[in-house]
Amino acid sequence: MSGHSKWHQIRRKKEIIDQKRGKLFTKLLKEVTVAARDEAKPEFNPRLKAAVERARQFNVPQENIERAIQKTSETGNLEEIAVEAYGPGGAALIIEAISDNRNRTIQEIKAVLKEHGGRIAEPGATAWAFEKSGEGWRPKFKRGLESEDREEARNLVLALEGHDDVQKVYTNT
Repeated sequence: MSGHSKWHQIRRKKEIIDQKRGKLFTKLLKEVTVAARDEAKPEFNPRLKAAVERARQFNVPQENIERAIQKTSETGNLEEIAVEAYGPGGAALIIEAISDNRNRTIQEIKAVLKEHGGRIAEPGATAWAFEKSGEGWRPKFKRGLESEDREEARNLVLALEGHDDVQKVYTNT
């Protein structure tokens, strides 16, 4: 009965869950760090307050949140990036990321786009298809795609969201 140990199975499940949780914590703490750049006190910074509340909602330890806020006073090297792109079937995408290395992140996003039939667009090329709302971007209209393109676009969005630096992906499909 090798490979059937109860504890071995539990350990494998826990490793997968911990990996997903760690990735989520990283994204949430990057949001906190970027929001804390303007003002390190949540009572004076509504964006930081919202980021901290969101992190608490997902049970990020308070110590980690405080460390992320402290990190901004030491180094302000994280920056927000918005990348516009076209996906399969001409679907418009806006990709929001937070990174310590802008060029690396853009190149990695380009590679994911190329792999899934997408490409980077010039700034402003896809922004017309969206309107900025309080929480992010909303499409002004939905673009109908063929079932094959819709599946490829969904796979592209999932691949982009799986990237460590990418925070959110908005699409008009």
